Amino acid sequence: MSDIHDELFGTADDDPRAGMQAEERTFAALPPAHGKGFAQSWWGQAWLKALEDTALDLQQLKAGRRLARAGAVGAVSVRPGRITAVVKDPDGTPHRSDVLLQELSSEEWDRFLSMAVERAGHIAALLDREMPPHLVEDSAAAGVELLPAIGDLEPECDCDAWDHCGHTAALCYQVARLLDEDPFVLLLMRGRGERILLDELQVRSITSADAPEHEDGAQEAVPEGVSAAEAYADGAVLPPLPALPPLPAEPGLPPALDTEAEPAPGLDVSAVEFLAAQAAVEAYRMLADALTAGHEDLPVENELTCGEDAVRLAAGEPGSVIEARLAEAFGRGRDGLALAVRAWRYGGRAALHVLEEQWAPRDEALARARAALDAAWEEDERPRLRAADNRWTVVGTDAQLRHGRDGRWWPYRKERGRWTPAGPAANDPATALAVATGRE
Repeated sequence: MSDIHDELFGTADDDPRAGMQAEERTFAALPPAHGKGFAQSWWGQAWLKALEDTALDLQQLKAGRRLARAGAVGAVSVRPGRITAVVKDPDGTPHRSDVLLQELSSEEWDRFLSMAVERAGHIAALLDREMPPHLVEDSAAAGVELLPAIGDLEPECDCDAWDHCGHTAALCYQVARLLDEDPFVLLLMRGRGERILLDELQVRSITSADAPEHEDGAQEAVPEGVSAAEAYADGAVLPPLPALPPLPAEPGLPPALDTEAEPAPGLDVSAVEFLAAQAAVEAYRMLADALTAGHEDLPVENELTCGEDAVRLAAGEPGSVIEARLAEAFGRGRDGLALAVRAWRYGGRAALHVLEEQWAPRDEALARARAALDAAWEEDERPRLRAADNRWTVVGTDAQLRHGRDGRWWPYRKERGRWTPAGPAANDPATALAVATGRE
């Protein structure tokens, strides 16, 4: 293999870059990737997504995926602006393949380093030789794109293809596996090796710790640190916590599933993909709740029961096959599940409980409910209501009010002989009834 490498790459004496200070790393050839995806880490998957989202020729991508999966990519050389490897055809013919990626300019590196130093979490992670995923978003906000965009990956291959061929695509897929091992590979491709980058960060972090000057030239005093014993002593005043991170614009992407290998017997790939997507959506919802003002004062909710979680999943429109499976597993039937999903979309767990529970309010709660009903209308406009526990049906109509345990009112109307949720809850019974009767 070394002979092939020297023949195709040339020796150090032949390399016009020899003697320069540019950092270069070489990764040994990786074994075939049978039975698993190309990338397991966030960075590897992000590289794959960027590659596949910006590809112009999907057929060459597929050819490259097959070559990479078969272990046809040799040792990979990574240096600023270029990755190189020998890629063999199925018949064993070797090809030197290069992929060029635009290096960041000095100005872009300056913005990147300034951004990292301003965010304590980023600089701490980088100096600890870790690459936090949010680095991509924060870098983009600073005007620095780390992942490749359309046209950023420029191919060169001795097979004489005019654009990306299977060999250069295979090399790009192999990079995703390298990023699993070390995400700093991406920064090296963009022009900074790990050692140089960390040295610059270290210098900047020390400089930024110096006290800033006032307009008159005087320096501000830098607060001195305290020991942990003092910080946690009785009556000690701890410094304020850093600001909470902003809520992302949308839920994160779930892990990409390998579509080349055959799934294990009994594994429903579409169901797994749906569950992964729903997990991302639910995590986003929980984060949004956690970042809401006053969230820390709210009681902690109990975990969803299996039946409640089945309704939540069904509300995500998983398709008829998975819906049927959920309906059968929890004994609701297709119509019953559809009714539960409708309630869930109006108000989650609380709406589901109102749909399924009929309970008798205690005297105090019943008195408050009746007072709310009396106050909602003038005496001559008040509808005639027939009460049955927490349910008030408007006499002579297909409209109903249901009283929740939290004091809110839920509109219901009869459809095809079945009481059906008609809208979200309201604090005012008249508002809820207007929805139930279609007069809102």
